[in-house]
Amino acid sequence: MAASINQLGFVIFAMILVSCSISAMADSESAFIVAHKKATLTKLTNGVERIFVSIDLYNRGSLTVYDVSLVDKSWPVDSFDLVSGNFSRSWDSLDAGAIVSHSIELEPRVKGLFQGSPAVITFRIPNKAAPVVAYSTPIYPLNMLADTTPENKLELAKSLLARFGAQFSAVSLVALFGYMIATPKSNAAKAQKKRR
Repeated sequence: MAASINQLGFVIFAMILVSCSISAMADSESAFIVAHKKATLTKLTNGVERIFVSIDLYNRGSLTVYDVSLVDKSWPVDSFDLVSGNFSRSWDSLDAGAIVSHSIELEPRVKGLFQGSPAVITFRIPNKAAPVVAYSTPIYPLNMLADTTPENKLELAKSLLARFGAQFSAVSLVALFGYMIATPKSNAAKAQKKRR
C-alpha cells in the first residue's frame, strides 16, 4: 500500500513537471519584431537637401512570422518629394533571428522642423488568426532647409561681437588683472632676495 502511494505521488509529480515544461516551452515559442527607423538629413553640393530613411526589422522571437508588411505614412506628399523607394514594403516570411531592411530617399519642399511618426508593421504568427501590429522607433526632429550657410554664421559672429564686445573686453581685463595679482612673483624677484 505504501509503495502504491509512493508510485502515485511520483506519477503526480511527473505530470506536474511535464505540464510545467510544456507551458514553459509554449511561452518560449513566440514572435517578437523590433523595428528601428533612422532618418539622416544631407545637404548635397548643389544646395539640395535629401533625407535618407532606413527601417530595419529584426525578428527577435523564436518563431518564423508570415505576411510581414511595413507602412510608413509619416511623410506628407505636400511637404516631401519621393526620390527613390516606396512608403510600403512586404515580405512573405521573416525567420527567427533574421533581419530585413527597407529604405527610401526624400527631398523636403517645406522649410522648418519635422518630427515623423513611427512606421507600422503587421505580421501573422502561426496558429493565431488575428495579425499582430508593431511600431518602429520614432525619428529625431529634422530641421529641413535651415539657413546654415557660412555667410550667415559670419554675420552671426559679427552681431554677437558688436552686441557683447564691450562686456567681453571688461570681463577679460578684470580676469587678467586678477590672474596677475594671484600668481607668484617671477624668478628674478626670488633671485634678488637670495642675494641679500
